[in-house]
Amino acid sequence: MTEPKQIDQLAAKARLGGGQPRIEAQHAKGKLTARERLKRLLDPGSFVETDLFVLPMGQMAGRNGSTENHTDGVVTGWGKIDNRLVYVYAQDFTILGGSLGEAHGLKIARLLDLAHQSGAPVIGLYDSGGARIQEGVDSLAACGEIFTRNVRSSGIIPQLALIMGPCAGAAVYSPALMDFVFMEEQNAYMFLTGPDVVKAVTHEDVDFNTLGGARLHAGQSGVSHFLAGNEAEMLDQARGLLSYLPSNNLTPPPYQLPSDDPKRQTPELSRIVPLEENQAYDVVQVIETIADDGLFQEVHRDFARNIVVGFARMDGHPVGFVANQPLVLAGVLDIDASDKAARFIRFCDSFHIPLVTLVDTPGFLPGTAQEAGGVIRHGAKMIFAYAEASVPKVSLILRKAFGGAYIVMSSKHLRGDINFAWPQANIAVMGPEGAVNILNRRELAEADDPDNMRKEKIQEYRQKFAHPFTAAARGYVNDVFDPSETRIKLIQALEGLQDKRQATAARKHGNIPL
Repeated sequence: MTEPKQIDQLAAKARLGGGQPRIEAQHAKGKLTARERLKRLLDPGSFVETDLFVLPMGQMAGRNGSTENHTDGVVTGWGKIDNRLVYVYAQDFTILGGSLGEAHGLKIARLLDLAHQSGAPVIGLYDSGGARIQEGVDSLAACGEIFTRNVRSSGIIPQLALIMGPCAGAAVYSPALMDFVFMEEQNAYMFLTGPDVVKAVTHEDVDFNTLGGARLHAGQSGVSHFLAGNEAEMLDQARGLLSYLPSNNLTPPPYQLPSDDPKRQTPELSRIVPLEENQAYDVVQVIETIADDGLFQEVHRDFARNIVVGFARMDGHPVGFVANQPLVLAGVLDIDASDKAARFIRFCDSFHIPLVTLVDTPGFLPGTAQEAGGVIRHGAKMIFAYAEASVPKVSLILRKAFGGAYIVMSSKHLRGDINFAWPQANIAVMGPEGAVNILNRRELAEADDPDNMRKEKIQEYRQKFAHPFTAAARGYVNDVFDPSETRIKLIQALEGLQDKRQATAARKHGNIPL
């Protein structure tokens, strides 16, 4: 019979991970250990560990008698963040390089089962060399068990992946299946095949960061939603994001008593947004002016920067913002912007987070590269996401909404609930300048003063076709108001929609364009 003192000694040894030398090696890289990370992430004293005494399959007592490598390189359990239950797992690089073996993978799978049945978010901290080669297909089978549970929990509980070191091979697909991926700038990287394999197959000579570094995935591939300068910043980002998210799809998003006045006017918006529709401005400033206390947590900040998505609060309630960014590519929609927005919209819809859409776009980006890249099917994702979403949907046209982009950006025709416009908004099939060049081509060619005639025709087109009251007369825009009333009007609309109920079609699921 094992004595309590022996149990305590065994547990203390297990919690030491791979031992002090390996812990020091971890620290020398500027990295915390798995347990230090969990201590920093969770509320003090709240962590409850599971499966502390699990061993790698090849070292299980009775097979070779070894009792080393307890936990099999992953710490699992649950704790609290801001007094809310979360399930967590943290790969321990000090034990077998954090590699994912059968026992390691099944520990994570069991934890995902607990999170799913408890209706609580799950946060995975990744620091691993990938699937354990020595265990062959069993390690791959364990990866598959995790993937299946990621898919089953999608849209039911929030899933966050924090990449704090290497994440390689088949194991990268678990973070990719989760809702949000965070990467630490100095030590994190993700790739399917490492530099050595790439060089052998394609003869490319690349390093870890060039192949799969944090900046690459945050700015180019779009795999990462958040980029952090260090681990402490990343853990704070994750805690901040969770404050906007419900624990599961059956509970409302977390309300916080607001300190900001819901009737606060926003006259500064007239200074932030120029009347001249070709002048750039930062739409993030618009969101921060509208939101409670000016707080906005942007998602995918460095990817597809011509559209902005993220979370804020309006009168204490979490809201998802989608906004064209005139500061980048004049706010046009393109392939990456469509993918970025569509996925964010679908996440908000899954977890009952209302959507506020700020519209200021000249349309879709033209060109052979976009057409060959499939901008049609990518843009269709955005249409699908908005039309499918049953959460409250409020939109505001700030300056312009032209062509297909007008339809796509949460228009009334995609079941937008409340659609607003500022007085200077232009809504039309295309911009006035382009339309006049087509509609009045012959008159302009024959005119004595074509420049003056063009100006007159542009003004005529604006008044006749593009004016927001034209759309309002048809019921496509529900109200036109001064920018100073923006925060008040949006909060009123969201309040009126807070108990929205919308029946969905009796089908298994739709087939979203890919």
